Amino acid sequence: MWEGLRLQVFFLCLGAALWSAAAAATHRGSGPRERGHRRHLSLHRHRERGKEGQVLHRSKRGWVWNQFFVIEEYTGPDPVLVGRLHSDVDSGDGNIKYILSGEGAGTIFVIDDKTGNIHATKTLDREEQAQYTLTAQAVARDTNKPLEPPSEFIVKVQDINDNPPEFLHGPYYARVAEMSNVGTSVIKVTATDADDPTYGNSARLVYSILQGQPYFSVEPQTGIIRTALPNMDREARQEYDVVIQAKDMGGHMGGLSGTTQVKITLTDVNDNPPKFAQGVYAMAVSEDKVPGEEVGRLKARDPDLAENGLVDYRILEGDGMNYFEITKDSETQEAVIKLKKPVDFETKRSYTLKVEATNTHVDPRFIAWGPYKDTTIVKISVEDADEPPTFMAPSYNFEVEENAPAGTLVGRVHAKDTDMMNNPIRYMIPHYTDLEEFFTINPEDGIIKTTRPLDREAQAWHNISVSATEIGGHHQDAKVRVNIKVKDVNDNAPEFATQNEVLVCENVNPGKLIETVSATDKDEMAHRQHFHFSLAPEVANNHSFSLKDNRDSTASIFVIRKGFSRMTQDIYHLPIEINDNGVPPMSSTNTLIIRVCSCDSKDTILSCNVEPFILTAGLSTGALIAILACIVILLAIVVLFVALRRQKKEPLIVFEEEDIRENIITYDDEGGGEEDTEAFDIATLQNPDGANGFLPRKDMKPELQYGMRPGLRPIGNSVDVDDFIKTRISDADNDPTAPPYDSIQIYGYEGRGSIAGSLSSLESVTTDSDLDYDYLQSWGPRFKKLADLYGTKDSVDDNS
Repeated sequence: MWEGLRLQVFFLCLGAALWSAAAAATHRGSGPRERGHRRHLSLHRHRERGKEGQVLHRSKRGWVWNQFFVIEEYTGPDPVLVGRLHSDVDSGDGNIKYILSGEGAGTIFVIDDKTGNIHATKTLDREEQAQYTLTAQAVARDTNKPLEPPSEFIVKVQDINDNPPEFLHGPYYARVAEMSNVGTSVIKVTATDADDPTYGNSARLVYSILQGQPYFSVEPQTGIIRTALPNMDREARQEYDVVIQAKDMGGHMGGLSGTTQVKITLTDVNDNPPKFAQGVYAMAVSEDKVPGEEVGRLKARDPDLAENGLVDYRILEGDGMNYFEITKDSETQEAVIKLKKPVDFETKRSYTLKVEATNTHVDPRFIAWGPYKDTTIVKISVEDADEPPTFMAPSYNFEVEENAPAGTLVGRVHAKDTDMMNNPIRYMIPHYTDLEEFFTINPEDGIIKTTRPLDREAQAWHNISVSATEIGGHHQDAKVRVNIKVKDVNDNAPEFATQNEVLVCENVNPGKLIETVSATDKDEMAHRQHFHFSLAPEVANNHSFSLKDNRDSTASIFVIRKGFSRMTQDIYHLPIEINDNGVPPMSSTNTLIIRVCSCDSKDTILSCNVEPFILTAGLSTGALIAILACIVILLAIVVLFVALRRQKKEPLIVFEEEDIRENIITYDDEGGGEEDTEAFDIATLQNPDGANGFLPRKDMKPELQYGMRPGLRPIGNSVDVDDFIKTRISDADNDPTAPPYDSIQIYGYEGRGSIAGSLSSLESVTTDSDLDYDYLQSWGPRFKKLADLYGTKDSVDDNS
């Protein structure tokens, strides 16, 4: 490869040298063009000298050269000769020195200052920099005086095919509709080549397809990818991986190339109709299902996507159109068949439906490929279920007369088992619908009867339920409403509609109408039924009031005398008989109360109460209420005071007077030990006279009773306490039946559990000098004081 490259560089250099020589000859023989250029340069020098005030004259140009070229990527052993500079003033004696400056001078480009030859010392890359601008100048070697003005020239880097094409935007992704026509544009790919497009064929690209045939093709010059096969089906294959190559040098041998990948996806069009997987679908529904429940599902499959695959369903025909309906599950695109009306196994056991599936959106371009729909048959069988009994009527209405005896027939309800088993039915009345159990029903035949007479006025309607259950079934029951009306019987007498008193003035005139009375009856009033009024026989001949029946179920009361007085009689009772014309007729006597009142001259009632004549100076009502309230409050205070007094605790013995000896006797009470709970009762000492009589004591008497010793006499109250105590001690010592019974026990018993033992002097049989109190030291801090007292005494005695 390097030999070929060197050969190519050699030919390029040779061509450049020949072209330079020809150009130089042309330049020398250019005539007016060259002279014109020299005139320009001469004019430049003329203007420069004019600035210095020198004489202007034309001079002949001394530089001869052309534009230089150097081949890029040259890797030969020696520097590449770019070109040669030469001046006409150079006679070849070496007195002229050539100087090079500008881009790359001294580093990339070097010049022989004697000959003017320019060499490239480094490998050049046109893609990095395509040309260099340099400045050349000829000066005297000894004085460095410019012999010619500086001149610029360009060194161009001549391109070679050293860069392959590149797809800067790959990989590519494209989409094209399925079933597209041949030649449909899919996408355009573009490659770039860093070589010089103006020189040779290094950047001339040609596109070709390496992978993706025969489905796609590419235009060689533009890179546009097009479909190459008709009727490409997305449902058969959706994605294609295409590889495109771009090659320079016009696609000829020796050119460089680059590739890119293009992933092409076929988009969906509605080119497939929906299709049922089966020609007949079988489903089943139980007869106990309620409307709205799902029976089954079926689906017509459409391989198209999105809206192209949407399917609508409908029932075209069949004997089940009135019993079933069809909807669509939008998520699964399934047809859902639901129950529209209840079905009965005993009536019809199967139904047939013809279902059609159609595409929601149809593409007009492919309508000739239709039809875009499909049909199937759905057979639905009805399954038998153990259904509850069915009543022959949705509800029952019966009538029964009130007051009819118990066991009166009300009516009959009837239910039957609609299943094929036709099990017998058992009837019952739920307790919660007939809490008072007015009715009973025969479990076998459903006959309803009363249990006691009914009262229409208490309850005119009885609304109960009857339950029917299959015997031997799954205990399913059905309920029906039974409305029982109690027919009215004329069993209530009429009475006054209101019970208001009638007020009449003392000075009423005879013949005046004072009241119009009316009546009411708890029984139902018939269309022509009305009430008759009359005075009771005992007051039919009274001289005060009269009655007139108005024949419209009302009566008028009139006054037939004058001169009523409240002092004589303030209230009159007028009994009135009221009769209805029912069957049987009923009547009652109602008393009308007539009160005599005081009136003024205009018959305005002033007062109807009897005035008290006993209290001449009467008190007002407010004063009487205040007095009664004070009396009640005083009584309440007295009762409260008495109750508090009774709650006070009474003493054990009622004393006639206080005895000062009580205080002295109390100090002699030693008491028991820690466990002694029997307190000494000193009540006997406080009442010496009670020794001979009955005393309410709490202690126990001895079982043996002894009479009083002769010679003992009661001792009266004395202020000599010492004699009193001695007397009492003597009585206790000589008479065991005399109180106190427990004197010895109290003074001698210290109680159990005391760590100190007995401290009573009654048990001491020795003198103090015979006792040893050393043990008091071990009793603890409670007896420290006692131990110190006796211990000190002992120590003193010992010292003495």
